[in-house]
Amino acid sequence: MEAAQTDRVVVVGLGYVGIRIAHEAIMAGLSVDGYDTDAGRVGLLNSGRSYVDDLSDSDVGDMLALGFRASSEPDVLASATAVVVCVPTPLHADRTPDLTAVRAAGRTIAPFLRADMLVSLESTTYPGTTEDVFRPLLETTGLVAGEDFSLVYSPERIDPGNRAFGLRNTPKIIGGLTPQCAEHAARIYGKLVDRTVFTAGPREAEMAKLLENTYRNVNIALVNELAMSCDALGIDVWDVVSAAATKPFGFESFRPGPGVGGHCIPVDPRYLTHWARTSGRRLTIVEAADEVNTGMPGYLAQRLASSLHECERPLEESSVLLLGVTYKADIADTRETPAAPLVRSLRERGVRPHFHDPHLAEWSVDGVPVPRAELDALSTVDVVVLLQPHAEYDVDDICARSRVVFDAHGVAKSPNAVAL
Repeated sequence: MEAAQTDRVVVVGLGYVGIRIAHEAIMAGLSVDGYDTDAGRVGLLNSGRSYVDDLSDSDVGDMLALGFRASSEPDVLASATAVVVCVPTPLHADRTPDLTAVRAAGRTIAPFLRADMLVSLESTTYPGTTEDVFRPLLETTGLVAGEDFSLVYSPERIDPGNRAFGLRNTPKIIGGLTPQCAEHAARIYGKLVDRTVFTAGPREAEMAKLLENTYRNVNIALVNELAMSCDALGIDVWDVVSAAATKPFGFESFRPGPGVGGHCIPVDPRYLTHWARTSGRRLTIVEAADEVNTGMPGYLAQRLASSLHECERPLEESSVLLLGVTYKADIADTRETPAAPLVRSLRERGVRPHFHDPHLAEWSVDGVPVPRAELDALSTVDVVVLLQPHAEYDVDDICARSRVVFDAHGVAKSPNAVAL
């Protein structure tokens, strides 16, 4: 199987991951186009506007100047030599894996599949998806993966807001259906990244991605559970973590928080536990960690009630202002943010909180808008909850202007701040 000498890459799925890959690829000198079923997203890109963190309007303008075009018509795939699939893999309402977009992508690509094409799936998923779900859809054409065209799984490792590691300097895992498939992918990805890493096959690459984020989920759950126990025993968990972090070997520091958010950490472990259960096994540690982290927003609501009780004010009669409701600091992404279940818990107690976030003009939970407040309101509310310490926030000033600050990340030093 000979790889094409002139590469034209089409990125399928232009979300947080896909648009960054398209940007890196075209800046590396490749011919790149994008396909997305969201016509609004396509329109924004073609007019030079970005909708993701870490990619400016100027960056999109540079892409357009180099020939990039986004399309909601699948015929953009007609002359592709390489297709990179970055579609979402969320959860169903019952918290089981939803591969609807992966299947749709396979069906969309199949009519345009040609010999010597590379197809790379980057969407996070459970082991076996590339070979057992995605591959058969492509092979409806009569072309055979590993013989007529190259098929790989190469998990995305995009971390929004990370200034130290981006696509270029983060090693790229490649799990090829055959060694030749992997080499074909490495030839193209090698133009975008500094280092490629081969796994034995697609299943190992799929599992590696799940391991990366499940590792984080489990360790976050460990310190979250420790934080709850330390509070009950009158121990300063932040002091504990800081002291343990001084050990130069055998320990990696994780810190407590209001829960986990984003597409990866709350979602990926569910793909792993689903795969294990369908294989006749259970990953009990992973399931327990998910339960702990999912329960943190409810625990936070309880701690708020306790803190206000000490001030002789019932939570139900209190005004609450949430600061920073995105899933992590310094980005505008609200996917799976723990602020949403916290709002649900507060609403169940009869509280209607307000929010402020420098990255969001408006925000809704379950279709119900959460009123937005300005920082001028700090002195008028009963309790301020610092959920994400965005760089725009002067924590000392916030504490000075507030009656009580509940600090979910342990960054405030004021005596009127209550740490998680």
